[in-house]
Amino acid sequence: MKTTPEKVELLKDGVEIVWKNGGRMLYPYKYLRLQCSCAGCVEEMTGKALLNVSSIPDDIIIADYLEIGNYALQFLWTDGHQTGIYPYEYLLKLGNSDKQVQLSS
Repeated sequence: MKTTPEKVELLKDGVEIVWKNGGRMLYPYKYLRLQCSCAGCVEEMTGKALLNVSSIPDDIIIADYLEIGNYALQFLWTDGHQTGIYPYEYLLKLGNSDKQVQLSS
């Protein structure tokens, strides 16, 4: 069974996701924006990053988000970007493998 969010909350420092399996993770906004894997941010065939890291403001936040079916979130960023889809499995992988994502209490 796939783990899905129980709660998604936009906080001052990032997006907090409470997973139905009991995990709770805080994803910093800029970090999450830099992890976008859409065709505008990552070259489809090679996987090479296309996103200019310096073009992302340090104070970027998520203005809103949409739930995509039962498998992903789409974030609407304050820099106007909104084509990235973040599957739950991808978010869990980021949370379990990157120290920038904090476990919330």
